[in-house]
Amino acid sequence: MWLPLIGMTALPHVGGIYGGFITRRQVKTWYTTINKPSWRPPNAAFPVVWTCLYTGMGYGSYLIWKELGGFTEDALVPLGLYGLQLALNWAWTPIFFGAHKIKLALIEIVVLTGTVGATMVSWYPISRTATWLLAPYLSWLCLATSLNYCIWRDNPETKEE
Repeated sequence: MWLPLIGMTALPHVGGIYGGFITRRQVKTWYTTINKPSWRPPNAAFPVVWTCLYTGMGYGSYLIWKELGGFTEDALVPLGLYGLQLALNWAWTPIFFGAHKIKLALIEIVVLTGTVGATMVSWYPISRTATWLLAPYLSWLCLATSLNYCIWRDNPETKEE
């Protein structure tokens, strides 16, 4: 029973590590050139926060998986929504930091935030603990969405000809 626990808890970190490689380069170059709100968290906070959030969401997915007896028919919606939000989570960094598509990243993070909310709703009747493990993630996404919005608002994208 340890393998699913470790695997599902570690899985979210896979995309986080990939995103970290993209972000690390851009934080020192492109990100320094754009306007950002004064209330943004310090850059050093992001890896610490994301490590905690990925661990919590991964462990929460394990609790749901375990409670529903694995990848069963009953698990289709709650784990399907979880997988969708995880894919959306992993996609945001390449859009924002990799492609510098701030508006598209804003649209994407709004969809991501809604998907996390839907995941929480689907998890609640199965495991309140798993649901509450997503609460800090949803809170952070609200902050990140606000930050993405302000960056989009304060950095008009130029039209490419």
